[in-house]
Amino acid sequence: MRGFCCEKETRVEYDVTSVELEEPNISAPPQAVRIVEVLEETDHSFELNADLLERILLDPKVADKKVAVIGVAGPCRKGKSFLLNFFLRYLTWESQADKVMGEIVLENSQWMSPNSPLSGFSWRGGSERDTNGILIWSEPFLMKDKNGEEIAVLLMDTQGAFDSQSTVKDCATIFALSTMISSVQIYNLSQNIQEDDLQHLQLFTEYGRLALEDSAAKPFQSLLFLVRDWSFPYEAEFGFQGGQRVLDRRLKVSEKQHAELQQLRQHIRSCFEDIRCFLMPHPGLTVATNPNFDGKLVDSRTEFQQQLGVLISRLLDSHVLVHKEINGQKMTCRELLEYFKVYMRIFKGQDLPEPKSMLMATAEANNLAAVASARAVYQREMEKVCGGDTRYMSTNELLEQHDRCNSVAIQEFRNARKMGGVEFSLQFLDRLESDLQESYENYLKVNNRKYLADAESLGPLGGAIQMGEALGGNSNVTTRKRRQ
Repeated sequence: MRGFCCEKETRVEYDVTSVELEEPNISAPPQAVRIVEVLEETDHSFELNADLLERILLDPKVADKKVAVIGVAGPCRKGKSFLLNFFLRYLTWESQADKVMGEIVLENSQWMSPNSPLSGFSWRGGSERDTNGILIWSEPFLMKDKNGEEIAVLLMDTQGAFDSQSTVKDCATIFALSTMISSVQIYNLSQNIQEDDLQHLQLFTEYGRLALEDSAAKPFQSLLFLVRDWSFPYEAEFGFQGGQRVLDRRLKVSEKQHAELQQLRQHIRSCFEDIRCFLMPHPGLTVATNPNFDGKLVDSRTEFQQQLGVLISRLLDSHVLVHKEINGQKMTCRELLEYFKVYMRIFKGQDLPEPKSMLMATAEANNLAAVASARAVYQREMEKVCGGDTRYMSTNELLEQHDRCNSVAIQEFRNARKMGGVEFSLQFLDRLESDLQESYENYLKVNNRKYLADAESLGPLGGAIQMGEALGGNSNVTTRKRRQ
């Protein structure tokens, strides 16, 4: 009996027509979009669609909100995309229901839609791979965590590992990137947790461990071994409890083991703050062997439906969402973007990165994230007093506001937890100060245009006064009298 194998290309939950990944339209209904592509036909290097990622993560609705990232990775053709589409269905239902009903209790029958074909992240059965690189859902879901704070939830899908087209470097890079970006990484496996699965996990996580070697925090947050098609319920029951017993046995360190096997298990334990396992039943022969299966849950075994409901409702409940943290600091979407860019740059070449370069890349991303947050603080404060819809003000007044907002932003940067040491961070403080000066000059130009526009409406005499102020005259008294 072959396992349940489904993956993707791109289809929309609300419109089942295909969407081209190369030129995604973010204004269209939400869709799966490729943000990292493996150039397999040339040199197996990686390309980041930075513009697209910026449009998603810097959307004003989510840019400065804390973020949770749910990633799924693992061997090829084991149903990763199929699973993600049920995550998508759950989050869509819960976010819409929450807006209408407030506090709710979800019943599986309410969000599973067992008679509906499955769409969203494109998937299909069969033995051939259907995914390249890394994809995310183009619209983060806004949920409220246990403290009532709104948090953005990102879903991330990855290319299957160890297919006939991917190199070891491809697999290691994709898995490492996914694990370093995710707050919850799902390691999707078939039938059991084998020794080679643990060895692959060690290979994939080595780069993240090196990236945070000088940190007291563990490099990764939550890891879930999801064992599909579990065939031994008489040894361990389906779900989290049975999964934990299997996981504890697999990760147990004993004196009888070879030193290499002991180190492997110690490595995995040292990399993640939380490690769990869930045992999933087989979905049934109809799902596994029917080439026309369209994802309707009604065609799967009742036991599979029940366990799918348990897994997803526990994993994605808004009160247990895991915020993305790096070096003990909760990330916003804006900050996460900087890490993604730097990690992609370090993995872009044909060779795997050296340990020192990974350490430096993470420290750089950490400081760039602090710069981005501080710059955003400056711009928010300045928009309040001299944004496009505000009144014009004298040059001296504008400079006073700049000095105030500049101080707030610099303090924001200094208060942020940063890696690499004081000397290393100084170059990023210089960069921030340069960015703030450039922003101020832009605000000055906008302010001067307001002067000039008002001068035309005030006639020759008023215009002359206005023109003097716009050109740098110190006319605070005149300005105040006219405003009165």
